[in-house]
Amino acid sequence: MACVIGDGEAETGPLAASWHSNKFLDPVHDGAVLPILHLNGYKIANPTVLARIPESELDELLRGYGHDPVYVTGDQPAAVHRAMAAAMDTVLDRIHAAQQRARGGGERERVRWPMIVLRTPKGWTGPAVVDGLPVEGTWRAHQVPLDGTRENPEHLAMLEAWLRSYRPEELFDAAGPPGRRVLAVVPRAAAAGRRNALLAAASCDRRPRPLRGAGRQAGQLHARTHQGPRRVAGAGDGRHRHPARLPHGRPDETASNRLQAVYAATGKAWQALTLPVDEHLAHDGRVMEILSEHTCQGWLEGYLLTGRHGLFSCYEAFVHIVDSMVNQHIKWLRTTRGLSWRAPIASLNYLLTSHVWRQDHNGFSHQDPGFVDHVLNKSPEAVRVYFPPDTNTLLSTADHVLRSRDYVNVVVAGKQPCFDWLSLDQARAHCARGAGIWEWAGSESPEREPDVVLACAGDVPTQEVMAASSLIRRHLPGLSVGGQCGGHRPAAARRGASARHAGA
Repeated sequence: MACVIGDGEAETGPLAASWHSNKFLDPVHDGAVLPILHLNGYKIANPTVLARIPESELDELLRGYGHDPVYVTGDQPAAVHRAMAAAMDTVLDRIHAAQQRARGGGERERVRWPMIVLRTPKGWTGPAVVDGLPVEGTWRAHQVPLDGTRENPEHLAMLEAWLRSYRPEELFDAAGPPGRRVLAVVPRAAAAGRRNALLAAASCDRRPRPLRGAGRQAGQLHARTHQGPRRVAGAGDGRHRHPARLPHGRPDETASNRLQAVYAATGKAWQALTLPVDEHLAHDGRVMEILSEHTCQGWLEGYLLTGRHGLFSCYEAFVHIVDSMVNQHIKWLRTTRGLSWRAPIASLNYLLTSHVWRQDHNGFSHQDPGFVDHVLNKSPEAVRVYFPPDTNTLLSTADHVLRSRDYVNVVVAGKQPCFDWLSLDQARAHCARGAGIWEWAGSESPEREPDVVLACAGDVPTQEVMAASSLIRRHLPGLSVGGQCGGHRPAAARRGASARHAGA
């Protein structure tokens, strides 16, 4: 996979962290990524850092990140094209050789993956000078180098000369389609499958693979018990999901979030130095832990496009870091639903933990449920939010979201021990309805409308509402209390279930 990185983009924090992705890439079981750092010297109105530091310093920086850079520099298109082709041959040969050494059972040292640094002028081949000011090779080429072409004949003539410099008469025939010289290089017959537009990974035509063991009742608990929902869900997840198809992206929080049972199935991906004190590190691990939420999100988005499944768990207060990234993914999902050649992909699943209700030792800094608000103001055709009230409901929810396609699913579940109110069959029925009336938790009777209805969603709110119901029954026995509504899935609310359950 080639990844082109602009030098403006390279100044961002998420990109700076992503250079460390090579410490997690297993040459035996994984593919390869070829970073191409394109230095054209400018952002919107300022020079870029990496283009202005000495090349020796840039080289030290990239090698310090663990890469082996190859440089291509020039301003003459034909010469640069030849140099770039030679550089591509060089780096692909190095990638292949590294994979062959590792897959042959010999070398297990961390690979210094190659990359390309391409340095060309900004606005390359565009107008050199406009209205007496330099454009090509400057920041002025960033956006609209020629404006007012409808009113300014000189600018219009420059635009025409610019476009004609690409010699369109050699590329297209008189009717407009590509000419024979262009079509002659298009792969045909047996080679057609290598055309970029037909690659499964490029068109999302690699259908999501079913997860082995999906639907099993692993980890289920008896109702009215007291357990840690995340611990049990993690055990069921780790034992029965196919680890090679279900990577877990987390910012260094797996054990903290009580999901360490997953280590029974797979370790933590790691290619760097290991020490005797380390635990659960593995070259081929499917738990991806790096203290960068941006990187975890980027990894998972790319992985889903290969037809596989994944899970991103994070502290509720810190998942805000990827707000803009989830926005873009939701926009992408909505757009691609209208493209017949884009096959559905597995949903992007968040598991939010250490939620606002239980911050006994961290306090105010770790209290922020706002990501739910952020997601819920997006189109309901692409987002879902779940608040399972207990462990069995969480298991049912996890099974549902991992089966779903083309959604962003947010599941909010605490990691501390709590009561388990429903059996697994009851939990599945509850999830299918979207909300439920728990008759055993109230004091209403068929002959009388309830005086008060206690409604809740989520684990801690359910526990608190159950406690409130108990107190009301004890101190106000004459008051008819309606059973709790365990709000769960937005589809139920759209069907009017909320009104019916509230006694409206």
